[in-house]
Amino acid sequence: MKLIKLLSAASLSIAGVSAGPSAPPAASTRPQLSITIRDGNFTDFDGLEPTITWENSQQLPNEVDFRYGIDLSARTTNLASLPRRIWGRASRRFAADRYSLSTRLDMDVQRMDRVDFQIDAADEDNDLKLTMFGSAAASLKRFATSPRVSHVEFTKGFDNDGNRITINPRYNVNYDHMDVVMTYDADDTLITVTASKDDQEVTISQQLNDDNMLSPTISRDGSLSLAWDRKLGDHNSVRTTLNPNRSVEVEWKDEAWTANVNFPMEEDSMKGATVHIKRDVRF
Repeated sequence: MKLIKLLSAASLSIAGVSAGPSAPPAASTRPQLSITIRDGNFTDFDGLEPTITWENSQQLPNEVDFRYGIDLSARTTNLASLPRRIWGRASRRFAADRYSLSTRLDMDVQRMDRVDFQIDAADEDNDLKLTMFGSAAASLKRFATSPRVSHVEFTKGFDNDGNRITINPRYNVNYDHMDVVMTYDADDTLITVTASKDDQEVTISQQLNDDNMLSPTISRDGSLSLAWDRKLGDHNSVRTTLNPNRSVEVEWKDEAWTANVNFPMEEDSMKGATVHIKRDVRF
């Protein structure tokens, strides 16, 4: 398959060597089953979009970590449309783990003329990270000459008397849009400022106690939102976000289960709720 060949090339490029002995077999993993209920349709199976996500990993020669996976539609009876997306990521650390580099390739199986890529690089000593997103033609002959970067960002971190500051400039090439995200983390308070030429917003997250955190957000245009995070113990939590006159969003994590509910707000009513449910399942 085209993507497997491209992933192999990317893996060997990170390793910097030609193919060596075969790698040991990968450890078995568990797939993940996701079910989305669209448009608040709870009455029949037409509103259900179940998908199965499976991933695995193995160690390649020269200490290259390789992860790969596939998303499958669990609803269709057409074998040709069963696979939705396949992906793989090759990662390696250098210089006593100071530097790291990883490449991810992602292909829509129903549209195999393009491969999306993500490149991450980090310098741990200088607290600096780089991330790039883009796409290229799904052809070995054109892959090296046709890549197009669509998004690039840097993150620089600083420590200040036990508090942490990060600066994260971002640039979206497709929309010619640039902004910067700045954070200040001081004990129980996290301040996040996102600023661009056209808009600015500030989020102040305050940890009230071990189980509760409130995060109000205000934008330049005066719009407000309020998020409430509550821990329920044993890896369980609920996050509720109120966007006045727009929506109410609830994310509920209960061990292996995760449920996301979105209630659009139109005037004084809530219609067209969307529910997304997923959990890890063992086979």
